[in-house]
Amino acid sequence: MSTRLFAASVAVTALVVGAVWLTDLSFQRAALLAPVLVIGVGALAGMLIFWGRTGWDSLRRSRHPALVAGAALAFIALLVVLTLLGVDLPHE
Repeated sequence: MSTRLFAASVAVTALVVGAVWLTDLSFQRAALLAPVLVIGVGALAGMLIFWGRTGWDSLRRSRHPALVAGAALAFIALLVVLTLLGVDLPHE
């Protein structure tokens, strides 16, 4: 067995065990859904990499990168504080 195949098997097993631990799925059902879990995690990782690179490039090209980064962090902090306080924002 090659090292890459072993690493992939360990990663998929960890993904299935993590899905069982996080949800109330049985181990058999999670094992059957392993291809869906792998595709979903791969898509999520791809989106995070894409948007991370896009945001980093946008931040690098801005005139005031410290101001943009500070404003983004302040916005995230505001959302966290409002969530912890239990404030429900209006929906349209």
